Amino acid sequence: MADFLFYLFAAGSILGGLLMVTRRNPVSAVVLLIAVFFFTSGMFLLLDAQYLAAINIILYAGAIMVLFLFVIMLLNLGHANWRDLRAPFGGLLAGAVVVAFLGLLAHRLIGDVAPPTAERTGGRLAAMAAQQGPVGMLAHPLFGDYVVVLEATGLLLLVAIVGTILLARRDPA
Repeated sequence: MADFLFYLFAAGSILGGLLMVTRRNPVSAVVLLIAVFFFTSGMFLLLDAQYLAAINIILYAGAIMVLFLFVIMLLNLGHANWRDLRAPFGGLLAGAVVVAFLGLLAHRLIGDVAPPTAERTGGRLAAMAAQQGPVGMLAHPLFGDYVVVLEATGLLLLVAIVGTILLARRDPA
């Protein structure tokens, strides 16, 4: 069951990413990116990394996507045209996804299925989780090896916000 869920989440992430980069409407691209974040969080849950899944939903699908939508609406890039989200087989695809998720949820609630654990992913990950805890597994590499990348990303977001404000100003300076 865990293998099926992994392939389902991976296929959803890849399909969502491909659809996102092919949309002309930036609002529909942002909505598809939010879907990719949800599928990625599902894969984190399969790896028994609930903290990463929650941070992915709260931080990226919540805060960063609200920022993206704010920038799109501030620059008046989004239109009321939602044809990108309604492909010819969009309703059929949405119905199939809903039925599949409801079936998996019913199987999970009715059946006595053991949740995936860190031991399933290998001994190294389980040893790191026992030694550092789930938050430490994320914090040590993030604020140790990748601190420059983290700070550069923050600086890039700051520059993007300042650029958006300058582009949206009504009076030329």
